[in-house]
Amino acid sequence: MPEGGGPWSDDVLAAAAAEVAAWEAGGERIAAGDDQVWFRVLPATADAGNLPLLVLHGFPTCSFDWRLVVDRLRAERDVIVLDLVGFGLSSKPDQRYGLRGYADGVEAVVAHLELEYVDLVTHDLGDSVGGELLARSLDGTLGFGIGRRVLTNGSIYIDMAQLTVGQQLLLGLPDEQNDLVGADEGVSFANGVAGTFADDAEVPVVELAALAQLARRDGGLSLLPRTIRYIEDRRAEERRFTGAIEVHPSPVGVVWGDQDPVAVHAMAEHFVEARPDTALTTLEGVGHYPMVESPERFADAVLAMLDGLEPLDPDPGDDGDLAGEPAEADGA
Repeated sequence: MPEGGGPWSDDVLAAAAAEVAAWEAGGERIAAGDDQVWFRVLPATADAGNLPLLVLHGFPTCSFDWRLVVDRLRAERDVIVLDLVGFGLSSKPDQRYGLRGYADGVEAVVAHLELEYVDLVTHDLGDSVGGELLARSLDGTLGFGIGRRVLTNGSIYIDMAQLTVGQQLLLGLPDEQNDLVGADEGVSFANGVAGTFADDAEVPVVELAALAQLARRDGGLSLLPRTIRYIEDRRAEERRFTGAIEVHPSPVGVVWGDQDPVAVHAMAEHFVEARPDTALTTLEGVGHYPMVESPERFADAVLAMLDGLEPLDPDPGDDGDLAGEPAEADGA
C-alpha cells in the first residue's frame, strides 16, 4: 500500500499549511447547538439550473478530501462542503459522538443557507450520515428535500466492512479522549489513510500532510476513539440507516473504487441487488478515497451520474410528505 511518508520535510509541511489556510479562508463557521460547524459554498461557474450539491465527507478525514474535485463539480451547480463536528475545521468537543449529532450539524448548515432542496454526494462516514438524513426524510422530520444522490465508497452494509487494524484498535478503546492517540504527529494518521488507497495510487504527499494537519487541529486525533463510535450506531440501528439508504425514493447512483480494502466492491454490487434501479459506475484501479486518488475520473463519474438521474419531484403529493418506512436491511 502507498505510504504517507515521513517524517515530512519543512517544505512539505509549509506547503500543506498553505493549502489548509487557503481552504479554511474560503469558508465560515456557524453555531449548531453548542458546536461550531465549518462549511464552504463554492458557487457554480455557470448557472444551469441544477440543485445545489451537498457533499459529506468520511472518517477520519474531512471536507479537504474533496479539494481536488470541487472545481470540476461546481461547473454547473453550487457545491456545499462541510466538516462534521469533531473533524477538520469544525469544533472538536470532548463528548459522545453519533450519527444523529453529525446529521444535526448538516441540517444546521442547510438551514443557515436557506436551502429547500439539494442533491447529495456522500463518502464513507458521510454515507451513514446521509442514511440518517434519509431516515428523517422518510419520517417527515428533515428540514429540506433530497433530489438525487450519489453514494461513494463507504460501509453501506456494516457487516461486510473489512475494518482496518487501526479502526479495530480505536473501537477497542474506551469511548473517551485518548492523549496517546493524540500524540501522533500525523505521519501514522496519514499512513493509515494511504493504506486504504489502491496499491499503485499516486497521491502528492502534501495532500496527506494537509489532511494530517487538519486531523490534529484542536486535538482531533485524541478524539478518534470517540468520533469512530458511529460504527456502533450502525450496528445497533442497521435497519434505520441502511434501510433508508435502500428505500428512499430519491434516484440514486453509485460510484465506487474497485480496490477498496475496507468498503469492498461487493457492497456496491449488493446495494444494486437491493435497489435494482441503481446505476453503478466502477472506477477500476481505485481504492477507498477516489476523490483523492483519481480526482478527474471520480468527478467526471459523479457528474455523469447526477446528469443521468432525474431528481425527485420537490412536490410529490398534496401533503408534500415522502411516505415510507425503512426496509429491513441486511446486517446487524
